Amino acid sequence: MNESTAIPPNETGFDAVLGFTLPGRDVRGRCVRLGPVLDTILSAHDYAGPIRHLLAEALLLATLIGSLGKEEGSQMTMQAQSADGIVDMLVCDYRDGELRGYVRYDADRLADLGANPSLSALVGSEAYLAITFDVADGGRYQGIVPLDAESLAGACEAYFRQSEQLPTVIKVAVQSMDGHCVVGGLLLQHLPDGEEGRERLHVRLDDPDWEHVTILGSTIRHAELADPGLSLEALLWRLFHEEEQLLVETVAKLERGCRCTPQHYRQVLSRFGAEELAEMRDDDGLIRVDCAFCSRIFPIDV
Repeated sequence: MNESTAIPPNETGFDAVLGFTLPGRDVRGRCVRLGPVLDTILSAHDYAGPIRHLLAEALLLATLIGSLGKEEGSQMTMQAQSADGIVDMLVCDYRDGELRGYVRYDADRLADLGANPSLSALVGSEAYLAITFDVADGGRYQGIVPLDAESLAGACEAYFRQSEQLPTVIKVAVQSMDGHCVVGGLLLQHLPDGEEGRERLHVRLDDPDWEHVTILGSTIRHAELADPGLSLEALLWRLFHEEEQLLVETVAKLERGCRCTPQHYRQVLSRFGAEELAEMRDDDGLIRVDCAFCSRIFPIDV
């Protein structure tokens, strides 16, 4: 390896986003491992094991994809919905290192599936995944793909192929350790001609540089992605130490980002008319708002 940033050993283990580029291959990427932040988000609800793993994967994907945005204050929301599935709603969003998410599901139907149900068993036959970017200047764009892949990661790869025309590989590993859930992931993305803003008239999936990087990415093991003793920097070094140049930077430190405050809900409720507000009030004259993300109830006096 001729040129690279210095990679100190054991620097980043949990709850940070590392961005990296391979300039000689026209490839960018993200590497993330969630630990304490994931525990905090999952603790808001008593999720069954398969749902904990599904939400852990979704939160990791939201971080990998959301952290690709460049404008401060922009938000990426990933939402899976199903008409007939055990899981009928899954929502995660990422904004400037703040992460949150929740799942709504039928616990009784889930109990009949066993310990390790497939994604298709959880979401049914009529499900889709929507990825929405709300840019800080007020712009919004969205892509929707059927949720018919074997995993959420596979559905996200399909989103980038269809909506962004960017060849993308995503690797995810979820592991339970001593009562805690750990999830690690790697995103690799090929940028045509090495330019991010260029109009994409076509995408060459057989580009030799991209093929080389995807082969390297396929060598990563699940145990490495989820290993808290292996820093993210060291993981990237293992994969790409023979490349001419590997540039690495910390994109964001992560925290739970539920934005539920009385002030926020008063602002939301101010958009409703007097009759609508009257219907929402309970016998005490308060409107009780239930935050699905953090499982707290806010009594609001408007």
